[in-house]
Amino acid sequence: MKQKVKVGILGATGYTGVELCKIISRHPNANLVFLTSETYADKRMHEVFPELRGVCEHKLIPLEEGIERRADVVFSCLPHAKSADTCLKFLERRIRIIDLSADFRIESPDEYKKWYGNNHPNIEILKTAIFGLPELYRPRLRKSKLVANPGCFTVSILLPLIPLIHAKAIELKDIIVDSKTGVSGAGRSTKVTSLFVEANENFTPYSIGREHRHLAEIDQELSKAAESEVKIIFSPHLLPVNRGILSTIYVNLTKSSLVNKIADIYQSAFKKSCFIRITGNDIPQLRSVVNTNNCDIGWTHIAGTNRLIIVSAIDNLLRGASGQAVQNMNLMFGFEEKTALI
Repeated sequence: MKQKVKVGILGATGYTGVELCKIISRHPNANLVFLTSETYADKRMHEVFPELRGVCEHKLIPLEEGIERRADVVFSCLPHAKSADTCLKFLERRIRIIDLSADFRIESPDEYKKWYGNNHPNIEILKTAIFGLPELYRPRLRKSKLVANPGCFTVSILLPLIPLIHAKAIELKDIIVDSKTGVSGAGRSTKVTSLFVEANENFTPYSIGREHRHLAEIDQELSKAAESEVKIIFSPHLLPVNRGILSTIYVNLTKSSLVNKIADIYQSAFKKSCFIRITGNDIPQLRSVVNTNNCDIGWTHIAGTNRLIIVSAIDNLLRGASGQAVQNMNLMFGFEEKTALI
């Protein structure tokens, strides 16, 4: 029998870390060997999250101790800036990394500093990172030593837009994206806006226009697909639900007759993708994707115009984070892509 891949998780007690623990614990080809947490060091995982009793009962260790541990692959759920420095220590020991922070997503060090306020700690290592969206970079991910898992909003925007850009079916100007995310997208740390009284029975826009940090990676990947500069208008909103992202995307077709080709474009682009569901005029909704690694994509056309409205839906903690991270791990180690995710 083939030896199981040894897996470590840094920052295991955040929302993405917990989801990784659940997935890896049921993965037939993987074995959890260490979990780190600064807040809960020396406790066991099921003591912090009782639902993991009998599923994941590993002792949590400090990050400093985790850095010395051996593994075949390490998932980093650490905050931006802190993650990069830590990942380097594993890469130096030839341990493969899947980073869920933004530290390796943005190819330009100047853009990284602009959006995150820090100089990148290692530009040479940054050059080796592969953007972890399987539908775009599947062949390169199979050989990668360092994967930069995309942001949750990014996934919900790139998957529906890039096939249309490749097909030259949409105009590159005036792309407008209106996204709604569940409260878990803000992470597990205490924030006033995430408090029940603040979020419940409320609906709040934030970082609207050109302010949200995911724009750096969104514009980067759209521009690469178009082979010219693309800058979208992006307005995220906080939705009073636990999890999920629904993005409504407004674009102009290059020709109105292309509306009859949209389904074919998507089917061709995603024919090898087990987690993309093309719903057409059956517009996606959150409850259809929550607790799955799927991305549902539907659309409607405004009669008499070139305007197309696309809607995508994902689970922000799975397809937008931990599920996709494991999807990337499966590719890196030659496992079936959907292993432990269906």
